[in-house]
Amino acid sequence: MFEPFEYEFFARGMLAATLVGALCGLVGVYVVLRRMSYIGHGLAHAIFGGAVVSFVLQFNFYVGASLWGFLSAMIINLTTRHRPAIGADAAIGIVTTASFAVGVALVSRYRGFTRSFDAALFGNVLGVENADLVAITVVSVLTAITVAVAYRQLLFMTFDPEVAGFFGVSGGWIDAIFAMMLAATVVVSMQVLGVTMIAAAIVVPPSVARLLTDSFHRMVAISVGVGALSGFGGIYVSWYADISSGATVVLFSTALFVLALVYSSWRGRVVNLSGTH
Repeated sequence: MFEPFEYEFFARGMLAATLVGALCGLVGVYVVLRRMSYIGHGLAHAIFGGAVVSFVLQFNFYVGASLWGFLSAMIINLTTRHRPAIGADAAIGIVTTASFAVGVALVSRYRGFTRSFDAALFGNVLGVENADLVAITVVSVLTAITVAVAYRQLLFMTFDPEVAGFFGVSGGWIDAIFAMMLAATVVVSMQVLGVTMIAAAIVVPPSVARLLTDSFHRMVAISVGVGALSGFGGIYVSWYADISSGATVVLFSTALFVLALVYSSWRGRVVNLSGTH
């Protein structure tokens, strides 16, 4: 049962997956409540392009990919704000697909990135190094601090963005801060989850929390807990099942979602029956 923990690389990967799960759960609450699930999926693909560009230019991966993701998110926001004729879904599709295509084109041109292609797409938690763990920890701490400091502003922009300006909330700045948090979350999650699985890791934990509570505070706590549990449990299962870490984390969290769905349905029936009597 404890055999995997005897290996340093597994313990390091387990810690990374747990932190990434909690981070995705925290940021995911705002993504889901803002109905931005599609941008979370698209941004993961967009950042893949930034990762390849950083590799080709021999630029720091975390800085380059984060800036690329931030710029992609801001271009989407600016396009939808100033060109209402172009819907948000269309802007996301155009920007993120073009960015992903840039990455694929560069991979086909510069073969050196091919070794990391599968890891970038599907995750490779056992390849997590100390530098990756430091980056995940730093982003997790900074995101938690940002959410705590800008809690009121983020809440306004999440539930009532149209009147936020009347209460002194700068929508542009909050959108920029949120875009940076989301981009940084996706970047540090790539090694653990892979581009194709990040969106689910961001969306599923808050969806589980939403089924279990109507309180925003409790939703945040439950989502972070479900994300961390999914990271921990998913990596543990992946060791014995010998399958992709990203896929296992997502399947583990999906199983929790199914349990929450069954429980919420059962609880609803019990409440209805008690109300009838």
